[in-house]
Amino acid sequence: MTMMPAPEDLTFRDQFEAGRVAPDDFNHRAHLRLAYVYLCEGPIDAAMPRMRVALHAFLKSNGVPADKYHETLTRSWLMAVAYFMDKATPAASFDSFLKQDDRLLDTQIMLTHYHKDTLFSDAARAAFVAPDLQAIPPAA
Repeated sequence: MTMMPAPEDLTFRDQFEAGRVAPDDFNHRAHLRLAYVYLCEGPIDAAMPRMRVALHAFLKSNGVPADKYHETLTRSWLMAVAYFMDKATPAASFDSFLKQDDRLLDTQIMLTHYHKDTLFSDAARAAFVAPDLQAIPPAA
């Protein structure tokens, strides 16, 4: 067994993609869960466009300006989730994966990889900017 999404994880993905997840319910943990599901279904190069499309649709369906989307944060978190998935023992759900190591719940973790000014720049919002403090370790 490798990393797998539980039926509840797949239902969450389906509800999110169908626009049935309220903005107040789409917190950091929910972002990680969606990334986990997409990464269970394919490599980061396939997960990234799916995540981007889903997030843009979410913003649009909730009347949130498109410039709220942040390309660097999205890709960086996908990279981090992929790394932790690679290091974890097989899991049958997002919850069981996260129980192995909950450091991903730290919303400030990207500030160990980026200067704040870099991460929150307009350039980083529009396109992926590589970490300028410490590289995000690659998944194998």
